[in-house]
Amino acid sequence: MIAAQCGGLLLLFASCADLCSAQTNRAVQSSLNEALTLDFGAGVKMEFILIHPGVFAMGSDKIADERPAHNVTIAKPFYFGKYLVTQAQWENVMGANPSVFHGATNPVDSVSWNDCQIFVAKLSEKLPGKILRLPTEAEWEYACRAGSHTEYSFGDGEAALMEFAWDRINSGAKTHPVGGKAPNAWGLYDMQGNVWEWCQDLWHPSYSEAPTNGNAWIQDGDVWYRVVRGGSWNNYGPALRAARRARNLPSLRLDFYGVRLVLAVDTP
Repeated sequence: MIAAQCGGLLLLFASCADLCSAQTNRAVQSSLNEALTLDFGAGVKMEFILIHPGVFAMGSDKIADERPAHNVTIAKPFYFGKYLVTQAQWENVMGANPSVFHGATNPVDSVSWNDCQIFVAKLSEKLPGKILRLPTEAEWEYACRAGSHTEYSFGDGEAALMEFAWDRINSGAKTHPVGGKAPNAWGLYDMQGNVWEWCQDLWHPSYSEAPTNGNAWIQDGDVWYRVVRGGSWNNYGPALRAARRARNLPSLRLDFYGVRLVLAVDTP
């Protein structure tokens, strides 16, 4: 950007390089499908939604481990799972279903971060040329917020949470089929509630010196813990806020832990 002073006002102008970059970004995005489906075989498929680049305010000033709120730039588009990984999808790839709450279209539960890494590796072998992985914590919050700046993707009040999420109040102490509640503004379901979602990042007790480019934060963190996001059927509303973070051992399996995947966009 180029800055110039005019009558006491600071004017910002995009440089030629900025404009060229923006034009290239738009050209790349226009060539991509807004939605994409991967076929696992045996009638099992996984749907993804294209998430466009942008800048957002990550975190909040509400709780110590959510501070400081800071701007993050998501520079490249990526595909994000429209739904949580289901038990049918997990079993198709892994050959077994570890879930406590059984149902082919329910989210897989009782999976550890380590299990998810094996799942991603096996799925990538099954679908050569596709780069699949867990989301970074920044990608997850960006996708969850879907352009919002409020406590939840739909606003600040908990009253509307029942429309969007399965939590401790309405879940009956169990998971429910994915997509049973309303999606967020970007068409993503169960971003809040049902099961917590593992992210790629190591745990850090605050965002001090956190990366601002959307990458996974895997330097100088607590190597004993990985990040989970989104809350679950076992949590009350405050744990489902867009900025809320939690941690656990990467080997731990709980019946309110699940996963959602990122599919990398195949661009230069």
